[in-house]
Amino acid sequence: MTSATTLKLPQTLKARIAAVAHELDKTPHAFMIEALAAQTEHAERRRQFVVDALDAETEVATQGLIHDADDVFAWLRAKVAGEAPHRPRPRKRGKRA
Repeated sequence: MTSATTLKLPQTLKARIAAVAHELDKTPHAFMIEALAAQTEHAERRRQFVVDALDAETEVATQGLIHDADDVFAWLRAKVAGEAPHRPRPRKRGKRA
């Protein structure tokens, strides 16, 4: 189900939307719907990214375990090369393995 919404756009923005929509062989309405959907998804993903980062920060503060980036990158390079490397082990924060 859809509902009507009125947007008051500056003339310059309206003209830009019309021009771009025309180039993409879309109506300005379709272009704006896609733009709003994309921007909404972007904002939702960014919000989830921040939530995940804060959760990870809390986990590190609680457990004190991290993975060394060099170890992880070496593991990834080996996986991509078709090898079967051992997964890097987490270590206590601030200590080198």
